[in-house]
Amino acid sequence: MFGMGRKTKLPDQNEALPGRMTPIHPGDSHYVNGHTLVGPFPDQCEFALFGMGCFWGAERRFWELPGVYSTVVGYAAGVTPNPTYEEVCTGMTGHNEVVRVVFDPALVSYQSLLESFWEGHNPTQGMRQGNDVGTQYRSGIYTFDEQQQALAEESRDHYQHALQQVTAAPVSTEILSAPTFYFAEAYHQQYLAKNPAGYCGLGGTGVCYPS
Repeated sequence: MFGMGRKTKLPDQNEALPGRMTPIHPGDSHYVNGHTLVGPFPDQCEFALFGMGCFWGAERRFWELPGVYSTVVGYAAGVTPNPTYEEVCTGMTGHNEVVRVVFDPALVSYQSLLESFWEGHNPTQGMRQGNDVGTQYRSGIYTFDEQQQALAEESRDHYQHALQQVTAAPVSTEILSAPTFYFAEAYHQQYLAKNPAGYCGLGGTGVCYPS
């Protein structure tokens, strides 16, 4: 993923790539835990959606958490319908690389997922994450209801306050209502489990989320 996606300005509707009507199929089952990638999911499960740089590393961070039922990577918060990875890397779709997390709130809280999100990357870098530069590497939280929106905003302010103790860098994370989610190709799913030596550009600020 290094060296791709150098465009750092989001395209507008008129210049974005046209995409396609046919969805990309991510595969059926999770490589690590065997659960479904596309559903249906247990009734008690809820969704969370995060962008935090390279989606390979982001997905691994969440599938390792107890209480997470399934994870799948894809593209969101852009313009182009059903984009391919190659299209996203041009910067002309507007999409972010994201991980969709299916979790049991009785076993892991949304607040705990937010802690993992903040501590798992550097949310101050704008359209990049470490050496990965481009709009698809931006920091983002995409919420599914008003409660998630409120918790996401509260957590951002909480983390920003802690961050100010060590740096003046502002948090650049976008927090939006969950947009249309498009599955990434099957070879991206649970990539670092299939390829343990694979590249992962996620870093962090060194600041733990304050309790």
